[in-house]
Amino acid sequence: MENLSLNQLTTIIKSPDYQSIPTKNIILRKISAGLILFSVDIIVLTCIMILSLIIRDFFWPGEIQMTKYFGIIGFTLLLFPFAFFLRGLYPGFGIDAIEELRTLTYSITIVFSVLAILSFLVKEVGDYSRFAFIMTWALSLIFIPIARSLVRKYFSEKSWWGIPVIIIGAGKAGEKVINSLQKHRQIGLRPMLAVDDDVDRWGYIDDIPVIGGLDVVPELANKLNIDHAIIAMPNVARKRQQEIVQTYSKYFSFATIIPDLYGITSLWVSSRDLGGLLGLEVQQRLLKRASIIKKRMFDIFIAASLSLIAMPLILLVSLWIKIDSKGKIFFRQQRMGINNSLFEILKFRTMHVDAERRLKDLLKQDSELRAEYEVYHKMKNDPRLTRVGKILRKFSLDELPQFWNVIKGEMSLIGPRAYMPWEKVKMNGHEEMILKVKPGISGLWQVTDRNQSSFEERNTTDVYYIRNWSMFLDLYILARTISVVFMGKGAY
Repeated sequence: MENLSLNQLTTIIKSPDYQSIPTKNIILRKISAGLILFSVDIIVLTCIMILSLIIRDFFWPGEIQMTKYFGIIGFTLLLFPFAFFLRGLYPGFGIDAIEELRTLTYSITIVFSVLAILSFLVKEVGDYSRFAFIMTWALSLIFIPIARSLVRKYFSEKSWWGIPVIIIGAGKAGEKVINSLQKHRQIGLRPMLAVDDDVDRWGYIDDIPVIGGLDVVPELANKLNIDHAIIAMPNVARKRQQEIVQTYSKYFSFATIIPDLYGITSLWVSSRDLGGLLGLEVQQRLLKRASIIKKRMFDIFIAASLSLIAMPLILLVSLWIKIDSKGKIFFRQQRMGINNSLFEILKFRTMHVDAERRLKDLLKQDSELRAEYEVYHKMKNDPRLTRVGKILRKFSLDELPQFWNVIKGEMSLIGPRAYMPWEKVKMNGHEEMILKVKPGISGLWQVTDRNQSSFEERNTTDVYYIRNWSMFLDLYILARTISVVFMGKGAY
């Protein structure tokens, strides 16, 4: 299809002799992806169960009789995939990473709860290890989501992964939908083409053909065998939008409507039935008191644990900085905290002691660097960095001392960026929401675009995070942070 010109595509689709553009069978795609994920789940679960028994036998040798567990393992390996299937996780196209993590956590926990209840009905329940049972549950919560994420990431680059989607509307909303689906290919919704009545929009968006008018939609749905559509025309007059939804959604098994959310960037908004009327619930989840308490408990536990684990590395980096260049080991800088408060953020020093003077001189002399700094508030090849500082920045090791800021309650592990006071005037009104929560060591923008995103994009992402916060989102960001930091991707 990619080799066809726009005119050829339109002509072929409208031809009465047209059968179908060569595409993979949709059912075969779903079965193939489902079987792959099913196999991964079975393999990971088997390894986890065996590993738990081996660990149990290591601490209390001679008490484990593996033959007794064969029946339980076989039954469990059938129960988990059945639960995952009921929750729509095979193949799970259209489910984002956060929702998959949430669904997996609930499904795994429910299955283990059922197994725990059934175990009381077994006469020889004392012969089975509770330690191995609990360890299997804990390891499953960690490694099944990781394995699935890696599999989705790998296969998302394959041409057959996912199912085709038609985008109805090629304006700004349609373009955002296409760009988002192209960027997050692991979701499995592949934009095949877009349709619009506006002739000026015909052409291509990110290599996706845009044709029209909307009267070709029935033929597209039938001849291309597509049962997913996304109607992205939020700015069209309400009456016309109603006509479009009623006229064209009936040709698809699944039709997603992108509403006008008055500048709110989230596509994942909860629906509410208000006596037969559709309501869209937009929350500021991180502003709830219960959320704040849960997040604080999470911060203290994880920050304290990671501080103890990282202590040898912290001492080593301190010595390394002292040997490499003149100046203090730690760098303190004033940042904006919750409710417009100010605090001193703690970092390892990565720059020369006269860094600010160097920056002013450099921006005066080089207009290109000045333009780069205006957009990103950072520079890729920053001459202020020391030799050690470049390495610390690349792997974000300079932020290790911020665990102390978290323990003190000035910061959170995950949250919006810790903005400097002079940046407040450039936040375009976003500061009203961003400064209602604690800034984080890591955040959503750091694990998505890191330093490739503009200042405005970081603000928007921070607001998105506050509106859509959940413990699962924090766990996802924390896992992604570890991966991104380890690879040194996008940091400078």
